[in-house]
Amino acid sequence: MSNFNMNKYPHRRYNPLTGEWLLVSPHRSLRPWNGKEEEPQKVNNKDYDEGCYLCPDNIRVNGVHNPKYDNCYVFTNDFSALLPDVDISLTIESDDLFKAEPVKGECRVICFSPNHSKTISLMSTREIGRVIDTWQEQYNELKQYKYVQIFENKGAIQGCSNPHPHGQVWAGNFIPEEIGKEIKQQKAYYEKHGTTLLGDYVKRELALNERVVCETKHWVVIVPFWAFWPYETILLPKMQVSRFNELTAEQKEDLAVILKMITVKYDNLFNCLFPYSMGWHSALNDDNDYKYWTLHAHFYPPLLRSQSVKKFVAGYELLAEKQRDITPEDAANRLKQLSVEHYSVKEGA
Repeated sequence: MSNFNMNKYPHRRYNPLTGEWLLVSPHRSLRPWNGKEEEPQKVNNKDYDEGCYLCPDNIRVNGVHNPKYDNCYVFTNDFSALLPDVDISLTIESDDLFKAEPVKGECRVICFSPNHSKTISLMSTREIGRVIDTWQEQYNELKQYKYVQIFENKGAIQGCSNPHPHGQVWAGNFIPEEIGKEIKQQKAYYEKHGTTLLGDYVKRELALNERVVCETKHWVVIVPFWAFWPYETILLPKMQVSRFNELTAEQKEDLAVILKMITVKYDNLFNCLFPYSMGWHSALNDDNDYKYWTLHAHFYPPLLRSQSVKKFVAGYELLAEKQRDITPEDAANRLKQLSVEHYSVKEGA
């Protein structure tokens, strides 16, 4: 039995997904703030913006004319970080100190809705279901690449360059760093225990019910024991599934429900369109057996104590180790208590 009060005193926590540690300092959560404050993003009811390069029938910066789409719309990113026509058979002169390799891939943009104002939190579960179907379609279309990263940046302070609700898909012929860490950790756990790391984690969290934010028949949202960002969550299946394209129709329908729940709770936390980066971690696209891997999604929101104060990663965190103030248990409790009815509906916005 533990006799240490983690809600009161500083301590470190281990992230079994990455093999990294972080410092938790709950006694610092009440410190005053005189630093930079952000301009919060509020709900707007503008269905169409003539100056938005993602709205239907508008012209993008490269001169391409968007179709009059009425569902999800997917196109190749006009400023792709990866390119499909790179000759990866070529070599780059390298040694132990200067090492490089050519890569190729594709980057696509997914407009979630023709409606300029509809973030996932403001969509119906049916509309969210169309987004999920599109994610699955993109995963299948890009399976020739080793890894497919589906993600969304929401909010200007989280690096989103356009307010029109959209996400992205980056696919490449290499294993990204974060995925490499998770492969190593999940594989080692499976070889030691004969069960999946995240499958066992879900069972433990559901039994404890200390960090569970919301759940449905097939899914659960948890503030991880090792969470770094103040209101970070992880979306996990209650069943074993490794890849995004393995989800059944029922599981996808249920996924739409819980995505609506967590994004509404996020917006209700500080009564704003809550910014975050979220992304799916699926198993690699090859013929190997990834029975140790569990499909999951991470939500990384930057806001700390209000709609205008965000967490900055600097100083000790950049130079030594990640650190957080409010405990994951406190964050989970705050999120859990929030309504699943959007605040703008209550306000009549």
